[in-house]
Amino acid sequence: MINFYCKNDKYILKNLDMIISFSGAAGSGKSTIAEKLANDLDWPRYYIGGIRRMKAAERGLTLAEYNKLGEKDSSTDIEVDNYQKELGENEDNFIIEGRTSWYFIPHSLKIYLDVSSKEGARRVHLQLQKNKENNRNEDDNLDTFENVLNSMEKRKESDRERYKKYYNFDAYNLDHYDFVLDTTNLNEKEVYRRIKEFALKHLDKSKK
Repeated sequence: MINFYCKNDKYILKNLDMIISFSGAAGSGKSTIAEKLANDLDWPRYYIGGIRRMKAAERGLTLAEYNKLGEKDSSTDIEVDNYQKELGENEDNFIIEGRTSWYFIPHSLKIYLDVSSKEGARRVHLQLQKNKENNRNEDDNLDTFENVLNSMEKRKESDRERYKKYYNFDAYNLDHYDFVLDTTNLNEKEVYRRIKEFALKHLDKSKK
């Protein structure tokens, strides 16, 4: 049996050496699910996208501009990627969310959430409309669905170019992951149920 106890509806896992990495398409719900799972497991969560947005803001750039800079300046990626690598080498029992996390922490349980481009853009646009004062420093002019969709497509292209150039891999290749779930036609509750079920089963196997 899995070695945990329940405290205030949280699964407190004992004596485990496990890291769960999340990646996925924009708008797939990975941040929501990763945060919820970290809360339920009472584990720390590291959000690489948040770190990159902060680094971009320090330079007076949006994330889109920072990604574009990264196509020529490898330091914009290498700094956070070295940070992930060090986390994987020195810590256990945490959740990390980032498109290169699976690569720099190869022993992690690798989860990928997918979504169609249009549905992902719809979700992101809706979120931005609900919180217009904070666009997460994503990009400029994200006031329409079409602009959000275009920005997301450019971001994906930039990701692919940078990761291929610096590390020779495609982060969107689903073969890299242990579990892939398309969330296009699923609600948040169903997505979380499936992810949590998979994670707990894997944690159980890790103790046998």
